[in-house]
Amino acid sequence: MNRVEVVVPGDVDDPRRPSGGNVYDRRLCRELGATGWTVHEHAVPGRWPRPRPGDLAALRAVVAGLPAGAIVLVDGLVACCTPEVLLPHAERLRLVVLVHQLLVDALPARSAAATAVGEKEGAVLRAAEAVVVTSGWTRDRALHRHGLDPARLHLAEPGCDPSPLAAGTASGGRLLCVGVVAPHKGQDVLLAALERTDSSAWGCTFVGNLDHDRPFVGRLERRVAAAGLGPRVRFTGALTGPALAEHYARTDLLVVPSRAESYGMVAAEAMAHGIPALVSDVGGLPATIGRGNPAGPAGMVVPPGDARALASALHEWLTEPALRERLRDAAHHRGRHLSTWPATAGKIALALQGAPPAAPTALAPATTAARMERSDSAAEEPGQTTERSGSAAEELRP
Repeated sequence: MNRVEVVVPGDVDDPRRPSGGNVYDRRLCRELGATGWTVHEHAVPGRWPRPRPGDLAALRAVVAGLPAGAIVLVDGLVACCTPEVLLPHAERLRLVVLVHQLLVDALPARSAAATAVGEKEGAVLRAAEAVVVTSGWTRDRALHRHGLDPARLHLAEPGCDPSPLAAGTASGGRLLCVGVVAPHKGQDVLLAALERTDSSAWGCTFVGNLDHDRPFVGRLERRVAAAGLGPRVRFTGALTGPALAEHYARTDLLVVPSRAESYGMVAAEAMAHGIPALVSDVGGLPATIGRGNPAGPAGMVVPPGDARALASALHEWLTEPALRERLRDAAHHRGRHLSTWPATAGKIALALQGAPPAAPTALAPATTAARMERSDSAAEEPGQTTERSGSAAEELRP
């Protein structure tokens, strides 16, 4: 029987800080178990990816206790910042790293911090027997940034569960934004866009952890009050499971105004409900909603950080019924063709068994060489560092 040791951040099940990476890790363990793997999970507490000495000691004890030849799948949030712990065991263990987003991409380009983190991350990824990435964007970034061997790089996009279609409204005015409320998620840009949106036929619900950056949340709340948007804007805090599903069920359009995003699991979840998404042109988001597909994208794409462009797109959505109908049809279509969690686990199982990766598709428009260069030279956005808040690295979760 196949056995895998899975090393994950200690907060993987913290309901106060849901993240795409934590959901991915949890579903992966469950699905591998369902296919016959014996999954032994090691949740290591720590301030990942900026561990303290005690965090490193705890990880060192876990890794040292694993038997020689063990297959070890380590979440990149833990692995990519700890070469001093993992590299001494790289020959003894079969090390596989699961990368949701490169750590170096969350730091100011060409800074001393980025150089140091990049060296650590590259050393770990090059020493691993295999690397699993969760988006085509991250795959291409890993090849571009760290020069990894494509023969050891496996793509396993997040899965989606079949979901009931949202009914939608005639006006299209029920807007939803899901993600930790923090600068890198761009809620400030969305609020600025909503201030410019003339139509009164909208309401926007922000779902996400409010404790990550309290000063930022305070600024948003004051902005809502000053603009007189209180009756139409609501912050719920973090929601998961049925509570989040209830919001999807009554949503017309998901808005993802992120300044950085490797995949965008919330956009996929929305499409599973037949909901189009209005997203920033960053990372893997355009590919997630299907930009470049013959059937057309299941939403709209705007430049990141551009409130004026976002307001224009919202105006189009709210005032053009034909556009809403077309994008809803595209979302229904794309939602039916999203990967499932069993399929995702199956791809990772092949990586764990040492099978070669599937041949990658050609770079999508979202991942051209020019766009890679822009990512390397982009200035850091406020709050887009890898500093931990509490026990969750929400900046680095897709």
